Amino acid sequence: MADDEPTRAARLLEAQAKAEQLFSEIERRGLVAPGEGERAVSDRIRDLANELFGTTRHWHKRIVRSGPNTLKPYKENPPDRLIGADDIVFADFGPIFEEYEADFGRTFVLGDDPVKQRLRDDLPEVFAAGRRFFEDDLHITGRQLHAEVERLAAEAGWELGGWHAGHLVGEFPHEWIDGADTESYITPANDTPLRRTDKAGRRCHWILEIHLIDRQREFGGFHEELLTL
Repeated sequence: MADDEPTRAARLLEAQAKAEQLFSEIERRGLVAPGEGERAVSDRIRDLANELFGTTRHWHKRIVRSGPNTLKPYKENPPDRLIGADDIVFADFGPIFEEYEADFGRTFVLGDDPVKQRLRDDLPEVFAAGRRFFEDDLHITGRQLHAEVERLAAEAGWELGGWHAGHLVGEFPHEWIDGADTESYITPANDTPLRRTDKAGRRCHWILEIHLIDRQREFGGFHEELLTL
């Protein structure tokens, strides 16, 4: 039996708080470091999640990408790469905490490249502006929010790196509306309101996903967390 809405909301927020703790610990322990392979870093983050929270499952593939690999959208699988001394790196993890999904992404800059630092700093700003736009329109659709995120990215001097800007999130297994890509994602094709209920009458909760790229300089960055709640 599905949890009631206040419980679902609390569980999703708890899952995100644990993901936030995980990423703070990644930074504190310096797991993203020059000379390390992306897969090795990903495995260490997986082991850290298990150490901290007993987390052994992730609902989507674990992603650590650096340099030109940061241009690639989620569905691609670029070859493993050694992280460089002046690199930009992002991590995207979907740990499952007590049967609830978290989805959390952050970007790390290892050197002092000012453009990479600007991208890292712009990511949460674009996220926050996208969330404000969502909060200001009770009837906003996936298409409208995607268009605004695309506009915000261009205004900051970047492009969007993927075909969508977020997706449903909830209990494991991953929330899905009848396998429909369109209605399960914040995408130009989604003309349905984001504030709605699913067929079981439960409120839909969303992740906002910001993937900004600079094709000319061949790098990108990533930031994601809960849009709703």
